[in-house]
Amino acid sequence: MPLKNFLWHWRHSPLRRRSDVAESWLLLATGVLIAVTAPIAGLTAADAAGDATARQSDDRQSVSVVLAEDPPARIGVDTTGGVGGRVHATVRWTQPDGTQRTGETAVSPGLGAGDRTTAWVDANGALLRDPLTPTEAKFESIALGTVAGGGTVLLLLGAERGSAYLLNRRRYGQWEREWAEAGTQWGHRQP
Repeated sequence: MPLKNFLWHWRHSPLRRRSDVAESWLLLATGVLIAVTAPIAGLTAADAAGDATARQSDDRQSVSVVLAEDPPARIGVDTTGGVGGRVHATVRWTQPDGTQRTGETAVSPGLGAGDRTTAWVDANGALLRDPLTPTEAKFESIALGTVAGGGTVLLLLGAERGSAYLLNRRRYGQWEREWAEAGTQWGHRQP
């Protein structure tokens, strides 16, 4: 039944107006644009996220750091070493030029003062977040691709609905003028 409702715009009918034809072309163009641009937008966003992750790992280098103090105790922290269970602690490390640096980074909660762990720094020696794991990078690119594709669909559907609203306003104005003309013609026929 929905296909019949869509196809009636394309059949010749004395009741069909130019605005009906414009609406049918608008629906067709929107459908084609959604089918073409939404996947392209999703794939482009996913590729961009993947490229950013690859650049992220190139811009970072790992250094061995020593905890300067015990990390703060957190209630309910997962001690299995998952990313969600990490706590912030002050660490020290020596840069390649021999200077000592101190900073705060996320570490496993089971570590104490004097324990060694790995941290990530940029070319200037500033501490950075840990790079994404391949699984996290894959989920991030899928999420960004889905959001980009869905956003494209919503944008195109919103544009189609806005255009249909304008067509309907024009159609209703045309009907009102025609009814006003018909009313004056019918008024003259009365005896």
